[in-house]
Amino acid sequence: MTTLNFQSLSIRDIEDISEMRAVEELQKEVWGIDDREVFPALAMVPLREVGGVLIGAFDGGRMIGFVFGFPGLENDRVILHSDMLAVRSEYRSLGVGYKLKLAQREKALAKGIDTITWTFDPLQALNAHLNISKLGVVGNSYRVDYYGETTSFLHRTGTDRLWVTWLLQSERVKERIASGSVMEASALAEMPAVIRVGGNDEPVSGDEPQLNQHYVMIEIPENINMLLKKNVGLAVRWREATRSAFTKSMAAGFFVDEFYRVERGEKKVGTYLLSATGPAV
Repeated sequence: MTTLNFQSLSIRDIEDISEMRAVEELQKEVWGIDDREVFPALAMVPLREVGGVLIGAFDGGRMIGFVFGFPGLENDRVILHSDMLAVRSEYRSLGVGYKLKLAQREKALAKGIDTITWTFDPLQALNAHLNISKLGVVGNSYRVDYYGETTSFLHRTGTDRLWVTWLLQSERVKERIASGSVMEASALAEMPAVIRVGGNDEPVSGDEPQLNQHYVMIEIPENINMLLKKNVGLAVRWREATRSAFTKSMAAGFFVDEFYRVERGEKKVGTYLLSATGPAV
């Protein structure tokens, strides 16, 4: 990670084809994908013409991240689907992704769109923290192996995704952006868990989700990427365990409501809180 001088940071539309080519290269750098899986610059050009939103983050003149989304229909309503968000590795955890998402929100609202959807890997705790804790998205759909097999080094456990919805004008989202407040993590102590992180970072099965519980938890390792480097088999077990936990919970009527990074001894554990009544929006 590097030090970012926020006076040199600019967030702006990407309009020039040369910068779209830089977006192509950034996809390969961040996700390690082959050329055939890169979203091409020549497709970004017409998508921008018909309502797509392509925004870059620049440190001085260097592109360090981007976010890209395009309009679509969900339940006969126009939405923006945010297909890609990428930040160079040395600039992560500095708030660049957060600033890109806020800029995307402003662009969508200016177009009269009040809903943005996207997907993310539910085993990625940092992404869950950004999307749920900081931005206030909610999730009620789990997509098994959404992209199939890819060439990315990040996808050795498959491409399961949580589909989330960002209701841009909801009180939940406005309050989250303004204050960042969520329910105190101490309230989790008495709640049943479908999956817990065991002492050796292994998945430990817990309670079956029942609607009369009102809330259930699904725990994940704090850093699945590090775990993947050390023990691929264990990472695959986590994919299988969480896939079962999410699909069973959502089939029982639960929604992903909150996400916490909970201190447990000398390590942190990622904890999803799912609500039987759905989140307040």
